[in-house]
Amino acid sequence: MSFPSAFIWGAAAASYQIEGAAHEDGRGLSVWDMFCRKDGAIFSGQNGDVACDHYHRWREDIQLMKEMGLKAYRLSISWPRVLPDGIGYANEQGLAFYDRLIDGLLAAGITPYVTLFHWDYPYALYCRGGWLNRDSVDWFAAYVKLMAQRIGDRVSHWVTLNEPQCFLGLGHRDGVQAPGLKLAWMDVLRATHHVLLAHGRGVQTLREYCSGDPIIGWAPIGEVKFPVSSSARDIDAARTRTMAADSRDLWNNTLFSDPVCLGHYPQDALRVWGRDFPKFSQQDMDLIHQKIDFYGLNIYRGQPVRADSEGRAENVAGEPGSPNNAYSWSIDPPTLYWGPKFIFERYKIPVVITENGFAGLDWVGLDGAVHDPQRIDFTRRYLAELARAIGDGVDVRGYFHWSLMDNFEWADGYRQRFGLIHVDYKTLRRTPKDSARWYANLIRSNGREINPDETPAVTPQVTIFTHPREKTESAARAAR
Repeated sequence: MSFPSAFIWGAAAASYQIEGAAHEDGRGLSVWDMFCRKDGAIFSGQNGDVACDHYHRWREDIQLMKEMGLKAYRLSISWPRVLPDGIGYANEQGLAFYDRLIDGLLAAGITPYVTLFHWDYPYALYCRGGWLNRDSVDWFAAYVKLMAQRIGDRVSHWVTLNEPQCFLGLGHRDGVQAPGLKLAWMDVLRATHHVLLAHGRGVQTLREYCSGDPIIGWAPIGEVKFPVSSSARDIDAARTRTMAADSRDLWNNTLFSDPVCLGHYPQDALRVWGRDFPKFSQQDMDLIHQKIDFYGLNIYRGQPVRADSEGRAENVAGEPGSPNNAYSWSIDPPTLYWGPKFIFERYKIPVVITENGFAGLDWVGLDGAVHDPQRIDFTRRYLAELARAIGDGVDVRGYFHWSLMDNFEWADGYRQRFGLIHVDYKTLRRTPKDSARWYANLIRSNGREINPDETPAVTPQVTIFTHPREKTESAARAAR
């Protein structure tokens, strides 16, 4: 079981979740700043004002990435940090921060994968209608142009949008994430269409204004239904259900990805939404359907299914006591086989796993270390399935663990921890977890560490992230 020699091993984070410095150096407000001020919106009234203070501690964080051996780091740009009003005046202090961050990553031998929109929409543009306003397509394009001209000489890998299902479904329909709206479906779908148009314009703008030859993808949620057996009937039922968009919700793949990758909305979506679906032209579809170089998949869990007597997928309930993470999400390793497989079969675009990870309740132990065996086991199991998909011909180019460090988990505040690195939110001290060490060795062995029975020809002898106790013992030995 192995990975391609050029496989990209990385970790990911997002601007509002880690940067902090929310009111420094000319940054404008985002919809998340606004939403965090809403009574009861965020667990314990928490917010991203300080978060992990990455804005000031980026050098330390890059050093930790380098020690971990990361080949790439997926970051996002805070749109209101570089354009406080969303358009118009460009904030030089914000742009300079990303200059420093990009240059620091490159100097450390880490390839930046830059996500342009990871949910922190400028509040000033929200007040002008946000994604409901078709001008949002032009607003986004102007922002992308600024970033392409500023860092496009050094950044080669780009992601236009992260998880439109979430910021549209949870933020514009359910009201549980920013901007906290509960719109009628006709308005949610209007915003969805504008988001997809913005993606297309974003791709065009990157190709026009980056000085190099940009490699561009996007990162929707990977909604995965996976078969409970290897029978052809169960596999066909799972594939069909994974690619269906026939219910009135946004939790599917094809409503978003068929326009981006194939140039049309799926017929089942048009039927189920009927007159709620916005009017669109062929020119709209041509704009959305821009060539992308990779398909980013954010996958954490899935739904097991079997074929019923008529060949349709029916959900299979998990066994009592089945493993879950701190979000109560089920642990479903087969999703990292079937998700990439089904997506690659349909769209024939190379896949990058842009997010996958485990939410735990981690803390620093009495020995000064953070022991997180469940995260290691989770990642090992999921990556074994990804390796199997690659072995079966799925073109998977990379894997980004979510996340580099514990961070602000949106409406849940700081109570769940996804990081390879523990963050003490009072002192802001970083403590690499056992999983960080394990991941470092995984990277050095190019994935052979996922199989505990399979030992590399030469076992890497790597000592990184020395524990406080180890430092004390080392000093004592030296004194003797």
